[in-house]
Amino acid sequence: MRRRLLLLATLLAVLCASVVADIALGPSTFAFADVLRGLFTPGALPQAQQVILWEVRLPYAVMAVLVGASLGLAGAEMQTALNNPLASPFTLGVSAAAAVGASAAVVSGFTLLAWGENLAVPLCAFGGAACATALIQLLAWRQGATVDTVVLFGIALLFSFEALLWLLQFIADSNALQQIVFWTMGSLGRATWTKIGIVGTVLLLCLLWSAHQAWALTALRAGEDQARSFGIAVERLRLETLLRVSLLAATALSFVGTIGFVGLVGPHIARMLLGEDHRYYLPGSALAGALMLSLASILSKALVPGVVLPIGIITALVGVPLFMVLVLRQRRTA
Repeated sequence: MRRRLLLLATLLAVLCASVVADIALGPSTFAFADVLRGLFTPGALPQAQQVILWEVRLPYAVMAVLVGASLGLAGAEMQTALNNPLASPFTLGVSAAAAVGASAAVVSGFTLLAWGENLAVPLCAFGGAACATALIQLLAWRQGATVDTVVLFGIALLFSFEALLWLLQFIADSNALQQIVFWTMGSLGRATWTKIGIVGTVLLLCLLWSAHQAWALTALRAGEDQARSFGIAVERLRLETLLRVSLLAATALSFVGTIGFVGLVGPHIARMLLGEDHRYYLPGSALAGALMLSLASILSKALVPGVVLPIGIITALVGVPLFMVLVLRQRRTA
């Protein structure tokens, strides 16, 4: 237990260092001492640096942490619920559904002004992901929430939503097509404190809900028969877990666009470090996902000087080799 707590504390410390480095990097570089001084005593910095720090850099870095933690937690719970180490939130088609919702808002020119900004695209993205979630939950409940049933429904919806996305891209004009492509690449540049508050609230509620069911999820990981012998309603637990997964992924992706592989690789890092006890595995997955996306944010600024690359490109470039390693390892194990 002490070793696992020490590992969690180490992950948290490395994450804090990564956040400071993320804030320091950018077109106008901050010294690390200036970042720390600006965070704890904002008045010690010139007014221009205060604005850059608190209105641009800090929201960007905090959104990376919250989105990464949401996707890491969602991936860990999904791998447990489906008993599949290669599962991620995208298996349910949530990402494709969010992309369809966002693209529909762009193509239609729908506008919704609130808090001084247009929230039409993230609202429609969340609506698309929520519709996919509701459909999967309904079909799984009607047919029985078995692993094979949920995976097959998710794959079918994934291809269906991808076809709809292609259709929207085909009928979009050049300006709308450019916006759709940029959104599907994933970006943290649209982060604001309002959006951070929404993502953070959802993440906190889902963490508390997951912690309440940690022992049941640990038992489920040992096998359905083992879990049923402890009196656990496996189908209900799986449905509640998939609901949390969809809520976490839909909320995160609706504000930053498509970001892949964090929900796949983060849980594997936590599993190698902390084992299958979900009291440690779930927070470890959230920290690993947050650290992955924070490091990807640093890379997106550092690879091309003066240019911030879409973070979805970075996670895909890093995640694909890791994904292939996981696939090959699973084949050797089988």
